Amino acid sequence: MDYLTFDIETIGKPWDKFDKKSKEIFKEWAQRDSNTEEEFERALEQVKDGLPFSPFMGEVVAIAVLDQNNKGAVYFQAPNPSTRSTNSGQVKDFEDGQIQYRVGNEKDILERFWEISRHYNNFVTFGGRGFDVPYLMIRSAVNGIRPARNLLENRYLQYQRDAKHYDLVDMFNFYGAMWGRSPKLHFVAQAFGINTPKTDIEGKDVPKEFEKENYEKIARYCMDDVVATQKIFEKWKEHLEF
Repeated sequence: MDYLTFDIETIGKPWDKFDKKSKEIFKEWAQRDSNTEEEFERALEQVKDGLPFSPFMGEVVAIAVLDQNNKGAVYFQAPNPSTRSTNSGQVKDFEDGQIQYRVGNEKDILERFWEISRHYNNFVTFGGRGFDVPYLMIRSAVNGIRPARNLLENRYLQYQRDAKHYDLVDMFNFYGAMWGRSPKLHFVAQAFGINTPKTDIEGKDVPKEFEKENYEKIARYCMDDVVATQKIFEKWKEHLEF
């Protein structure tokens, strides 16, 4: 079975790039449950921290893809792609084993993702229906790109005609049948004895790492998540697919 596992990393739009009206709305959100200036400032920081989760207030900075043969790529942003360096913010294309690392702006990396998607019929994500795919589709539209595949056609696999999207969060939660919180990648991987990314960053740290110009670090973190997701999917196919 051919399939492509993927994951994305996002950041929020810089605060100074928002217009006056937008900033007023953010401050209104922060003010709702704030009784003191200290609480307001803390709430406003939380609003800012939430910007990467909205495709209307953020953007995609990395997309990692990996196929069933462990061949893959990471398409990622690095604003000054002239020489490879993890500290100066200057990164160029490179390869690591069977993984290609390709630099571009947001439009470039989105176009590359949709182009490679044309070659696969099955797609694997961890929570992709609720975050990655809607984000990719909206950011693509913003950039004037029409998605090549409909990965949100229907929640249930048997009703998906264009392409099959195996969202492991849905699958391990048995589409809402299992009580409790939705499964987290780390805990699912640990349960199956799969190593999770050995890195000092998490998704929430990506915006700050981007500010520090640690672009390659973000790209590698994104691929590490995809590798773990693929291994979990193989466990599902072996033991739970009927």
